Amino acid sequence: MYQYTEFDRLFVHQRAAQFRDQLERHLRGQLPDDDFRALRLQNGWYIQRHAPMLRIAVPYGELDSAKLRALGRIAREYDRGYGHFTTRQNLQFNWIPLERSADVMDALAAVDMHGIQTSGNCIRNTTSDCFAGVAADEEVDPRPYCEVLRQWSTLHPEFAFLPRKFKIAVTGAKEDRAAIAWHDIGLHVLRNERGEVGFKVLVGGGMGRTPVIATVIREFLPWQQILVFIEAIVRVYNKHGRRDNMYKARIKILVKAEGQRFVDDVNGEFEHILRDDIDGTAHLIPQAELERVAASFVTPAGVTPRPAGEAPWQPAADAPGGFRRWLERNTHAHKVPGYRAVTLSLKRAGQAPGDITDEQFEAAADLADRYSFGEARVSHDQNLVLPWVHETDLFGLWSAARDASFATPNIGLLTDMIACPGGDFCALANARSIPVAAEITERFADIDELYDIGDIDLHISGCINSCGHHHSGHIGILGVDKDGKEWYQVSLGGSDGSALATTAVPGKVIGPSFAADEVADVLEAVIETYRGQRIANERFIDTVKRVGLDPFKVAANATRRSTAQPA
Repeated sequence: MYQYTEFDRLFVHQRAAQFRDQLERHLRGQLPDDDFRALRLQNGWYIQRHAPMLRIAVPYGELDSAKLRALGRIAREYDRGYGHFTTRQNLQFNWIPLERSADVMDALAAVDMHGIQTSGNCIRNTTSDCFAGVAADEEVDPRPYCEVLRQWSTLHPEFAFLPRKFKIAVTGAKEDRAAIAWHDIGLHVLRNERGEVGFKVLVGGGMGRTPVIATVIREFLPWQQILVFIEAIVRVYNKHGRRDNMYKARIKILVKAEGQRFVDDVNGEFEHILRDDIDGTAHLIPQAELERVAASFVTPAGVTPRPAGEAPWQPAADAPGGFRRWLERNTHAHKVPGYRAVTLSLKRAGQAPGDITDEQFEAAADLADRYSFGEARVSHDQNLVLPWVHETDLFGLWSAARDASFATPNIGLLTDMIACPGGDFCALANARSIPVAAEITERFADIDELYDIGDIDLHISGCINSCGHHHSGHIGILGVDKDGKEWYQVSLGGSDGSALATTAVPGKVIGPSFAADEVADVLEAVIETYRGQRIANERFIDTVKRVGLDPFKVAANATRRSTAQPA
């Protein structure tokens, strides 16, 4: 993983010192709330429903054991003993007193971490495939390009005050595990027929009130030019994006409204930057710089591939059934023969999806050191991944992960759900997500039933801002407010594009909203309808596509107990 240079480290420490000065002036009354607000947001500090919330950047999802231990110490010493991983590979703390925020920034800087640009109308944390660099289906490792993009975009003076927040996702694999079509810019790094590396560029994806799938505006762009092309995109957006209405300010609205004219403007700006590059200041990526960055993304010393001709590893004949299920669900194909990537599940009864305790931070760090050369990843699905596990270590890892409550064998199943913190924490939320997730987890606790149901993406958002990505769930649940009460819309048929046979598409709502105490019943009715309609081993999403929404609507509405039915 990328190693900070002295410049990187000095930059982050100076930023932390700057924030401490701003905080102290604010606490002394010398910096009013309105003035301090913009400064704290630039460093990831929000004021939420009950307390400040800190969002920490985890660029393209990469962590190491030192970072995990530091996060565990922060959870224990400054928060209430836990943190929360988000769908955009960030980590959030919800209970840190503002008076102690500068101390936390220093603690983060000590391990090369920060909250810079995790908030505000700027280019946010770049996300990527959690299996980048190890995936068996990977064409090009996207991480060096993500890191170049991170360095270029951090505190970029031209793009610090965009019309709205701006999010970029990158993948280099055949299967899109980074949901690139749902981002302001989505990048697929690949090789053309001549073996040259370049980018397929998508623009204008997003969720919120208006779910939009991004538009492909370049099928292949040479890698050296990607920063210039992104600069052209963001310049056009910065110039023409709506600033008079925050609900119409995202680039997806501009792309949808302008169509080909937007594409033409981007191409014109791109050509202008290159044409007028007399003094060589255009942000073309030099080969030497890519090689410098890429040198951090190499196979760890000590990785020993299975010798050619040697039979693949198999579990012992008497291996426990729980271990076999875990192998099936929580381990993943690897580019290096003899290795697997392993998901540490953060989805279990009694713990909100994506939450991790201080003890689990420490345990994850120990597992990373012992089994994965000190490396870990955060997934889009709010789990942790160990990317470098030798097959002969799998049983030992499973045993240790089980002791740390990381071994729930449910990856890709119904209870491996995505959920935002919702109304329990977020000031923007209309409804709670965590109690709904807990009831569903309890309702579908039987692991045999989960396996019979099969692969389903369940996504829950507490409001239309869509932090739980409900639009892209095979089943999506959205909390809405009706006369001060919590109601929930249910949608079916969405996708983030992560299945090889599935393209990104927003789900469709199956009727009026349901009361909070009806949601689990609705979900159970939908699942039973699927089990009655499916053919052989057909997946849920494929059954929905084949039979349509009507059977599911009928079943869902039959569970309704409330007479008031908000739209």
